[in-house]
Amino acid sequence: MKHLAAVLFSVFWKLGGFGLLCLGILDSSFLVAPLGNDLLVVAMTSQHRDVAHMLYFAFMSSAGSVLGVVLVDLLVRRLGEAGLEKYLPGKRLNYVRGKINKNAGWALVLASMAPPPFPFTPFIIAASALQYARKKMYIVVGLSRMARFTVLGVLAIFFGDRILRWAQNPVVQAVLIGLLIVAVLASVLSVVGWVKRSRGSGGDGGRKPVGQTRLSSPGALH
Repeated sequence: MKHLAAVLFSVFWKLGGFGLLCLGILDSSFLVAPLGNDLLVVAMTSQHRDVAHMLYFAFMSSAGSVLGVVLVDLLVRRLGEAGLEKYLPGKRLNYVRGKINKNAGWALVLASMAPPPFPFTPFIIAASALQYARKKMYIVVGLSRMARFTVLGVLAIFFGDRILRWAQNPVVQAVLIGLLIVAVLASVLSVVGWVKRSRGSGGDGGRKPVGQTRLSSPGALH
């Protein structure tokens, strides 16, 4: 498993910007990869050390995140608020729903910019199920992720040598491989869970009744 994790990281690394795009899609939808894109953006930018490459890597990671959000949104939005219980446990459901209902836009900004262990996908699930405006969600996530990855890229430009030396430390490499192993196992469980919940969604059974308040209604997003 240790060698498998190293191979997976190597594959995304060799794919360059396309690897960041793919990892961004998976990480924002069904895959569990804590700090995966962050680490790759920093590592790739540290290798090239110029603004053009940094912005390219940040953009590809951000685009991948948005595409991952699109996948989640297409799956969850049709279920409505009643379908939230299929994807979020009780305590997390109440917390996320409260934040989304209070101020959906800023909740998505925080979820997109904050590093793990702050949750991201649960906020996307809640916003979609509560009918947050689709276009706004994609724009908010895209801009917030771009800001996050750009900041990391700038740090990598200025401290690239130190970062590369730090990454070559055996202890650091062992920790990174450990994170990848956990991510692989958690991702398998995540995909299985998504499949089971999707099969049990029962078509339109989770849709919100007509007339019930939605986040996309006028004035609900302020």
